[in-house]
Amino acid sequence: MTGRSTDEARRGGGTSAATEPGLRRRPVQQRSQQRLERILDACAELLDEQGAAALTTKEIAARAQVPIGTLYQFFTGKQSLLAALARRNLSRYLDRLTRRLAAESPQGIGGFVDLAVEEFVAMKRAVPGFGALDFGLTGPTPPLLDDVEHLLDLDLDNNSAVAALLHRLTSEHLAGDGRRPGALALRVALECADAVLKLAFQRDRDGDPELIAECKVLLRRYLG
Repeated sequence: MTGRSTDEARRGGGTSAATEPGLRRRPVQQRSQQRLERILDACAELLDEQGAAALTTKEIAARAQVPIGTLYQFFTGKQSLLAALARRNLSRYLDRLTRRLAAESPQGIGGFVDLAVEEFVAMKRAVPGFGALDFGLTGPTPPLLDDVEHLLDLDLDNNSAVAALLHRLTSEHLAGDGRRPGALALRVALECADAVLKLAFQRDRDGDPELIAECKVLLRRYLG
């Protein structure tokens, strides 16, 4: 695998320091890191409760029990917060998926697809805020936000950034498989998966099992 290692990609969400949106500054001390995590947790909870359009930095600071000035030490505003939360979601997803791949050693792209879909669905069901913001906003763009298509990377749109990281994972875990999908194929697959899984969670708050199964079939056939 070329470029950064998988661990580095998970920590950075797939971007270089020069193109990384989100944080105004990174916390150094443990106490500052804990405050940052509380702010992101509060943002996720409020996304579940009221959606992205009604979200305000004042409410997030109050929920996190930090002064508003502390929030602005880390973030420039609402879009910066959403970018940081999307990057945290992606980092945690890649970590979960990497652990599953290491534990189960799936055969071929079909096995990879099944685990990738299962971990995404599991986070959709259990992770606060993930229904409104997974690796990008899932609903209409709120007013006054500049560019929600580049929350993960200033140079790549959200799905392209995710596809690049998944391409690295497939290159690593399917190294002996001659039918590894390219980055463009993974980008197209993500668009398909987004549409089907969105419908699955519209039909059933826990995700319609038949549509989730169809998503796996679709991706297996396209990428295989």
